[in-house]
Amino acid sequence: MLLILRLVLPLLLILWVFGQVRKPTGPLGRRVLRAMNLTHSTLTDWGLQHVHVDKNATILDVGCGGGRTLQRLAALAPEGLVCGIDYSAASVAASREANAREVESGRVQVQLASVVALPFPDRTFDLVTAVETHYYWPALPANMREVLRVLKPGGIFVLIAETYRGGRFNAVYSVAMKLLRAAYLSDAEHRDLLTEAGFTEVSTAHTPRRSWICAMGRRPSRSG
Repeated sequence: MLLILRLVLPLLLILWVFGQVRKPTGPLGRRVLRAMNLTHSTLTDWGLQHVHVDKNATILDVGCGGGRTLQRLAALAPEGLVCGIDYSAASVAASREANAREVESGRVQVQLASVVALPFPDRTFDLVTAVETHYYWPALPANMREVLRVLKPGGIFVLIAETYRGGRFNAVYSVAMKLLRAAYLSDAEHRDLLTEAGFTEVSTAHTPRRSWICAMGRRPSRSG
């Protein structure tokens, strides 16, 4: 029995920590969010280089986590509005704290919500971003259509992630993604996902010596 406990308890601890990655809660969740802000910052900046952000753009970040992406987007759109949603209350609190000045001024808004049903009218945003979050979306095809719904005609969706199936270190990531119960898509599957949801001008970008992916698509214009 003691041997079984020694084997099972570490596994349960690992699964609990992975659960915090999916949906941070409590003190440990706050630590995970702070770590994500640090470890994902370079990835985020790299991904956002692939899209032009107007200074007065209206932007949504889906799965805003610790709020670092909101900070970056607010800096890129100093005359615009940046909204963030997350289904974790701990993430919402952390994002509001990290962007306290911008929240107070009204330039950044953060609320508890899910990609399943985004709390915004049709055709609201010029740009929607999702950084290190689509892995955990409950119904990817439907969720992508929901993102499309809130984009203005001609608006752009940018999905940024640190790994994709078939990329560098695939053997390691494939095990981790299974433990996380996370979607692990290939480059082609990312493009197909956006295309089938109704996006046009779909493309993907990568960076040497890493497993990063930036997948982009545009909502068709009214005339398109």
